[in-house]
Amino acid sequence: KFNYFMSYLLPHLNNGWEVDQAILSEEDRVVIIRFGHDYDPQCMQMDEILAGVAEDIVNFAVIYLVDISQVPDFNTMYELYDQCTTMFFYRNKHIMIDLGTGNNNKINWALNDKQELIDIVETVYRGARKGRGLVISPKDFSTKYKYQGSS
Repeated sequence: KFNYFMSYLLPHLNNGWEVDQAILSEEDRVVIIRFGHDYDPQCMQMDEILAGVAEDIVNFAVIYLVDISQVPDFNTMYELYDQCTTMFFYRNKHIMIDLGTGNNNKINWALNDKQELIDIVETVYRGARKGRGLVISPKDFSTKYKYQGSS
């Protein structure tokens, strides 16, 4: 159903230095990083949504993909134990988002609605510009994706 080649439409960061530079060098836009594997079905779905909104959000956000096997540097620090994890950064700061799931650090599932992602990114951008390190999602995902924690 999902196109493996969607990931090729988005830039990949191939080592820890590139990830750091992407987060450090962006002054005015939110940096969105999808951690995972291009071949993972959940990542393919998320990549399709990310690629679909990239042009719509270009003025206030930039998207990168990171393969967690090729670049394992952040797996422990960001607890990247899920198949697909999307995180937000602004001016070298990790921006947390309360999605109602119990996990405010990241989105650890694939969204399937472009507008939902645009709304989330706009909320992150507006909150981060005001200096907030935690923003509230415009939609409550608690009924859909309850945080399970690591067992």
